[in-house]
Amino acid sequence: MGRLPLSDAGRWLRQRLTTAYLLPTTDYPLLTPMTPASDNSNRIAVIGLGLLGTALAERLLECGFDVVVYNRTREKAAPLLQRGATWSDRPLAECDRAVICLYRTEHVEEVLAAMDADLRPGQVLVDATTGDPQQTESLGQKLADRGVHYLESPIAASSEQTRRGEALAMVAGEREAYDASADVLAAIAPKSFYLGGWGNAARMKLVNNLILGLNRAALAEGLLFAEAEGLDPAAVLEVLTSSNSYSAVMDVKGAKMVQRDFAVQARLAQHRKDVDMILAEAASRGRTLPLSTLHRELLLLGERLELGDADNSAVIEAIARASRGED
Repeated sequence: MGRLPLSDAGRWLRQRLTTAYLLPTTDYPLLTPMTPASDNSNRIAVIGLGLLGTALAERLLECGFDVVVYNRTREKAAPLLQRGATWSDRPLAECDRAVICLYRTEHVEEVLAAMDADLRPGQVLVDATTGDPQQTESLGQKLADRGVHYLESPIAASSEQTRRGEALAMVAGEREAYDASADVLAAIAPKSFYLGGWGNAARMKLVNNLILGLNRAALAEGLLFAEAEGLDPAAVLEVLTSSNSYSAVMDVKGAKMVQRDFAVQARLAQHRKDVDMILAEAASRGRTLPLSTLHRELLLLGERLELGDADNSAVIEAIARASRGED
């Protein structure tokens, strides 16, 4: 079995890590042995150009990858094409590796079914979709049966955090594929955790999003309470960020809530979709989640207020309405 050659981006990353004294200065292969579909490792497809998918493509471009993009609506690709990406109607025909970022796992399955003729042994698919654990597990096995290496890799970060290089990837699938994708993962998410077999990354992402969403809701309610008490919300936020109630949500969403700035980084409706999956997964294990059940009702209220496409910090408006008995 031959060694997978380093891509140009892989060499760039190795140089950066060596310079930072994180790797020895000897010839240290960033990738572990795995036979590629072809020697085309620097070219990578990005399929799905929503908020997060676009940020992932930008990261790959910045790290020196030759990025080929595809989206259901081509106009979303225009900013990336201006930055050096290329368009393809058949990205999997042109690339041995791809990053996929869609709304649900069933959308990933639909896209891969449409591109079925271009799937081939040796390809590596890194799926950043926040998906259903059972569906991702099944998809991974189906692809493995065809020799395609599937890594589920949901991202713990907003699109803006990802763009700034602050993302974390939760990865599950074949360990060999994970090791061989080190350059891609380092580009899109400087920190990653390997979690074992398919389905585990999706489960971990749901746990993460449950806690993250409730932190946002708690911050929103706390700021509303502060306003009702006659306190200056901006001053309250400054105190909170130095207090024992601090969470990173305050850094990312606090000012947006105070200023009622709902310019989208991650959509409220998308988090409601995640909470639906969280509750369904818990129910499949015979569990109920009381706080998440209430959180879902608040998010649905936000959607009724036509805030579904706004940033998820807009949950403060839904809580404000609920606190006044309005729904």
